[in-house]
Amino acid sequence: MSLPQTELTYSVEEYLAIERASEERYEYLDGVIYEMAGESPAHGAICTNIAGQLYAQLRGKPCQVFSKDTKIRSGPAPKSRRSSKGLYSYPDLVVVCGELRHSDERRDVLLNPSVIIEVLSPTTEAFDRGEKWLRYQTWLPTLTDYVLVSQIAPHIDHFGRLPDGPWIYTPAVGLEAVLRLDSINCTLQLADVYDRVVFPPEEEPEDDDDEPDLLRPTGQHS
Repeated sequence: MSLPQTELTYSVEEYLAIERASEERYEYLDGVIYEMAGESPAHGAICTNIAGQLYAQLRGKPCQVFSKDTKIRSGPAPKSRRSSKGLYSYPDLVVVCGELRHSDERRDVLLNPSVIIEVLSPTTEAFDRGEKWLRYQTWLPTLTDYVLVSQIAPHIDHFGRLPDGPWIYTPAVGLEAVLRLDSINCTLQLADVYDRVVFPPEEEPEDDDDEPDLLRPTGQHS
């Protein structure tokens, strides 16, 4: 999600009409339409790598993985033509188990994701961790896993829903780590997730010429 396409507000019906008539993708939050931003090479590589791992493990099973062109509704079904409440988003990757459920006969708005994976970007990370995650928890009863993947370091944050309802957080850190998605019986090898991804260099701590070397802490970054 990037900046609003316009300062005007639209109903869900108007948003869907605009989306269905456009070749571009737009997300929607409570009346405001947002144009989807482009992706970096690292973002695209990570999405492709994860999709490949999941496809290989889910082939022939009742769950399947979908790319970032799958639109999800996280909110109430519109009760009138002027309804404007809800989030319509395009996760980077979605896994659905069993029959796909859609909001209407156009079959372009999915209602029952099992796993949602987002590759974090500087412009979207706060939203992915905040409002979007809150909407997913509130409005997606089929969701079992929410996965946030860094593109600047080998680090994945995993939120998994326990059978009795609460969510548990599990990080996977380092290229040797493995993330387990027990709900779909899959694993993500971080070495494969980040295959051919070049991480940005770590920022060097600022050197203060006025500070004597003997007083500078060691083993810490500023």
